[in-house]
Amino acid sequence: MSEEHIQEEITEKKSKTGFYYSFLTVVLLFCLIQIGFGAILNISKTVAYRTKIATLTKIRDSAEARNQDLKQDIKSFSSMSSLEGIARNNLKMAGEDEVLILINQPQNSNLKTKKTKKKNKKNHARNN
Repeated sequence: MSEEHIQEEITEKKSKTGFYYSFLTVVLLFCLIQIGFGAILNISKTVAYRTKIATLTKIRDSAEARNQDLKQDIKSFSSMSSLEGIARNNLKMAGEDEVLILINQPQNSNLKTKKTKKKNKKNHARNN
């Protein structure tokens, strides 16, 4: 074989090897880019989900606290003394052995209304 022929074969092998290396480099870069985008996407989703979990946890805790308050209100309103107080004050009802007297007052005298309310509270306290 001639020297020229050997030179051509070496150049041909070098060009094939260079093409393969270039192709593999491009494929590896593409894979690295895909891995990078996947990692960034997963991290951002994780952060978003953690903030949602924290928000929902706060909402749940406040709802549970409100629920406890409402249960306490139900207990206090269902007691006999509070029902009697509601009946006396809001519904203008009296007990079996009591007589209820309602006095209508004019709307103009705010001072008299305040004094009457104070007297009613004192009378109510004495009756109980």
